Amino acid sequence: QEIVSGESEEESNGVNLMEFSDEILLHILSYVPCTDLVLNVRRTCRKLAMLCLDKSLTHTVLLQKDYKVNKDKVKQLMRDIGKEIYQLNMAGCYWLPTSTIDHVTRCKNLVKLNLSGCHVTSLRLSKMLSTLQHLRSLAIDVNPGFDASQLSSECKATLSRVLELKQTLYTPSYGVVPCCTSLEKLLLYFEILDRSREGFMLSGQLMVGESNVPHYQNLRVFYARLAPGYVNQEVVRLYLAVLSDRTPENLHAFLISAPGSFAETGATKNLLDSMARNVCLDALQLPKAWINGSGLLQHLKFNNPFYFSFSRCSLSGGHLIQRVINGGKDLKSLTSLNLSGCVHCLAPESLFRKAEDDIDSSILESLVVSCCNLRHLNLSAAHHHSSESIGNHLCQLLSRLKRLLSLALPVCSITDVAANVEKPPTASNLVPQTFGRKVRIGVQTYPRNLVDQANQKIESSVFWALMGSLRFLETLEIIGSSFSSAMPRNEPAIRNSLPPCVRAQSVGDSEVAAISQLTYLQSLTLAQLPNILTGSGLISIGLQCQHLRTLSLANLGMMGKVVYMSALMDMLKHCKCLRDLRLEQPYFCAGAQFFQALSHCSALQRLCIVSRSGTLQSDAVMSFMANCLEVIMCHMFMGESLTVCKNLQQSIVRSFQADRPALNVVIFPLLHEDLTEVIRDVPMRHLDEITLFKSRVAEEPPNLWW
Repeated sequence: QEIVSGESEEESNGVNLMEFSDEILLHILSYVPCTDLVLNVRRTCRKLAMLCLDKSLTHTVLLQKDYKVNKDKVKQLMRDIGKEIYQLNMAGCYWLPTSTIDHVTRCKNLVKLNLSGCHVTSLRLSKMLSTLQHLRSLAIDVNPGFDASQLSSECKATLSRVLELKQTLYTPSYGVVPCCTSLEKLLLYFEILDRSREGFMLSGQLMVGESNVPHYQNLRVFYARLAPGYVNQEVVRLYLAVLSDRTPENLHAFLISAPGSFAETGATKNLLDSMARNVCLDALQLPKAWINGSGLLQHLKFNNPFYFSFSRCSLSGGHLIQRVINGGKDLKSLTSLNLSGCVHCLAPESLFRKAEDDIDSSILESLVVSCCNLRHLNLSAAHHHSSESIGNHLCQLLSRLKRLLSLALPVCSITDVAANVEKPPTASNLVPQTFGRKVRIGVQTYPRNLVDQANQKIESSVFWALMGSLRFLETLEIIGSSFSSAMPRNEPAIRNSLPPCVRAQSVGDSEVAAISQLTYLQSLTLAQLPNILTGSGLISIGLQCQHLRTLSLANLGMMGKVVYMSALMDMLKHCKCLRDLRLEQPYFCAGAQFFQALSHCSALQRLCIVSRSGTLQSDAVMSFMANCLEVIMCHMFMGESLTVCKNLQQSIVRSFQADRPALNVVIFPLLHEDLTEVIRDVPMRHLDEITLFKSRVAEEPPNLWW
């Protein structure tokens, strides 16, 4: 009846959706999830029944963030259009039972298949791959118990034709790599823990029978990302051993992302020497120990590089210009550059320089001129202090990069030195320097709207000008150079944090308000901005940035009180597209007023709150979950007791799991000794994308995987 009445109203106004051309309707339908198209929309009328089965809509099926899909829907979908699917992405569908994978066998024409985050046994994988003879791209997880000897000859034949493989390892294993004899792209994610659940130390040595040699002769892209832990380093060395014997001639991207210390060995040194002699690279990322103090960059050859990452390396700006950019060589091909934690990258030398010294603007200018087509730039986790020279501020130079889509900066780098911005009030300003009765030191009242802030002449600041020039920026991270999250990966929670940089002390509400100029902003991270007094800039962002989908706020303003709570609640009322929200703030009170404001975010799917000594109201959380039907992830690490946390978690699961198959709830005391054990059970999709804090700009090359 609603459909009929809607059509009658449209006809009376002279507009009928069905009168649009097929091309326009297909474009509209491309925004609808495939499960809805096939199982619902196509049943409305004959025309839509025909269009919903068009090859342009069924060729690629994306289920990776369709949190409402269940086993029955997948079964029906494969039955209806299985033969029409050429690319199937089920990455991160952790809630689907393992038997769901059996229905993929109906997709006989599959060319690309992504099952990362799905639990697949060796036998099920063998049965499925035996029927997919056209498969050329595969992504899987290798879990404890995986046995390559259970793979059938038909399965191995399919794997021998696979050109692209993404493999996430949760146990020491070669996985299916030895079977993939035609590999051109290999992506390896090492997530092996050093200890088992029972507390036993794990070994990085591969199991007996898995010593088959990988085939790298056709390899063009090698990528390895290691989670913290010694075992991961041991296992990746076994994968690299074959490369050190014979480097593939067509290798053009070599990337290893390793946290902490990953020492160079004789084998890896031979590999790098061989690469310097025999290959010409387009993308490069190496552990810091492999670059620091070596002349490697001077000998490596680059063709048309599109990605460089020197994260956490002690590379100086002089070496960066001379060895990478070749003294100002045209690098228009470079689209992504990660210099996160590279503390001396904008200084001529690092030998006698302190990390807090001013940058050399000529180095940054050479970088901007040579790499004028940069789309993604990460300069976080370092002190990049501009001098008082007019026109040479870091923000002024970066404003020339008009094509930037994502940018990460340290808080101290956006301080307006030349404009003599008014400093934040301090105790010495507020209290008379005389003896007498005590004077209460309070927080000054600051303007809460954009107009009043403009009257303070913030439009003249270099950061305001930078935001105005980067109109198409989609991702922005402003992170304190000394910030560290209270919840690291495999360690106990951090109880104390380092103080912010002195240069960052004046960064606060007016700088946050400047971000509201970014009309197309989709993801925003703000961490350790010490001069947030009211959070008024957040309201401006909520009003102006209507495309915002991801918001992460951490340690804003004074640590003893959440001074921006009122502004945050006002902001949330305008964030209709917000899907992911992460808040990390000591003493955060997740009460009724907060959750009532958050309920305005009708599209919200994932919520994570990390708060030392923080509190929550269980009734408010339950009411929020009942009102926000799209929420499928609720992670809260607070100061409440273990009993309170467990009771609330059980109540949420019991009340909402049946209607939300993907629901993942973790409510746990932040400082509890078993936190790391709880974290290991969180689905990798949520853990990597929102629960753990990290800079994500230029973390990986663009379009690394489809």
